[in-house]
Amino acid sequence: MSWRQISPKVRTRFAPSPTGYLHVGGARTALYNYLYAKKNGGEFILRIEDTDEARSTEESLKMVIQDLVWLNLLWDEGPDAGTLKDQGPVGPYRQSQRLSLYKDVADKLLAEGKAYYCFLTDEEIEAQRQAAMAAGRPPHVNSPYADWSLEQARAKIAEGGKAVVRYKTKHLKKDYVIQDLIRGEVKFPSDMVGDFVLLRTGGMPVYNFCCVVDDHLMRITHVLRAEEHLSNTLRQLMIYEAMNWPVPEFGHVSLVLDEDRQKLSKRKGAVSCNQFREEGYLAEAVENFIALLGWSHPEGKEIMSMKDMEEAFSTDRLNAAGAVFDRVKLKWVNAMHLRALPEAELWAMVQPFLAKAGVQTPADPAWRERSLKVFKTSMELLADAVPLYSLLDDGKFTVLPEAEEALGWETSKAVVGAWRDLIAAHGREDFTEEEFLKIQDEVKNRSGAKGKNLFMPVRVAVIGKPHGTELKILVPLMSQQSLLRRADQVLARWN
Repeated sequence: MSWRQISPKVRTRFAPSPTGYLHVGGARTALYNYLYAKKNGGEFILRIEDTDEARSTEESLKMVIQDLVWLNLLWDEGPDAGTLKDQGPVGPYRQSQRLSLYKDVADKLLAEGKAYYCFLTDEEIEAQRQAAMAAGRPPHVNSPYADWSLEQARAKIAEGGKAVVRYKTKHLKKDYVIQDLIRGEVKFPSDMVGDFVLLRTGGMPVYNFCCVVDDHLMRITHVLRAEEHLSNTLRQLMIYEAMNWPVPEFGHVSLVLDEDRQKLSKRKGAVSCNQFREEGYLAEAVENFIALLGWSHPEGKEIMSMKDMEEAFSTDRLNAAGAVFDRVKLKWVNAMHLRALPEAELWAMVQPFLAKAGVQTPADPAWRERSLKVFKTSMELLADAVPLYSLLDDGKFTVLPEAEEALGWETSKAVVGAWRDLIAAHGREDFTEEEFLKIQDEVKNRSGAKGKNLFMPVRVAVIGKPHGTELKILVPLMSQQSLLRRADQVLARWN
């Protein structure tokens, strides 16, 4: 079967459950489906799987959409990012609004005798399960209602009976096979599953049923998803067969693992896109990094733009082995993207972090550009700008307790005094690196101090502590008046 039986165009989908922010594993699934669609001139669809009524919320839907928009993984069809109203010809795009479609398909399967109403209680099912396990058999449901006529079942429902709709599997004595885009041939014996539920008692569809119905009606040609969904494939193939629907091509990507090679989880730190954004990661860097969690560029590139990935992406370079989430490498990738940005663009990203921290900076665009040229080689995250620029904010200057030892040395008062006098005698408000070094040498001549007895008191007079960023970097970003105020604050300690 060719996927062109489904659509002349490649159509992929990302189908998150709106139960919170977008997890990094989900973001990778979305990215791979997006890249595959774009590489092949196709369409990327966003579908919302919100049949879990207890956990799905409108607020969570907004959170997921916010993360996808931040990552610039923009969909061709699905809920509008702003209004959440459906955009596209095969909606609704929320499963909770598609219940009549699932009922129609279930009714067809019931009418054809491929499904049945099952009235077993949870207690009866559990008793069967325990007995089967004790006998060494698979714990499949053995329903006495499988051979009831539709009329019998509906009569019982009319009397108040509560039933699920189950799919019949006992007559299916064969293997189901797919050519997985990543794993090659995968074979599923039909007896791996027993009669499984399609619709719950209240009419809400289960995942495997609505997934097939939606993928068919939305003309999805390719399904790239995590390997944990591989076990769902057999049930889905049975439904495709029962409905005589063409089957999309499947590709099951590796799990994302933590450093202990366990499935990535929140207990090991940030795993949601929102957390990465709040910590100061760039969307382009996160995409770059997660793309490499199971895929590699044909030329071995590690730093890539979205365009690079769109042009190079193919499923034959997806790896079936688990991919370890390396937080150190994520920071490195982010630093590479951050340092490649033009200063004006980078400032627009840095500024919200500075504003949130209450850091005041000069409004001069030339100063901002100059400061970023100095600082961005010391930044891995956007948030790293906060401690760097805090050093330049007079409102945040304070002499820290760790400076007490350096200020207690015999020559320190003379060092700070000479520093203050030479700054005051400087003929301009600004300084070059060469001018700073010349002043520092003159402080050495006047005070007789050298080594740490020279450098540390001067550093305290500039940043309030004896260790930190090199002064030859900082002083050219500071004004004469700022340096004088700080020196006077330190000298006042000896008065």
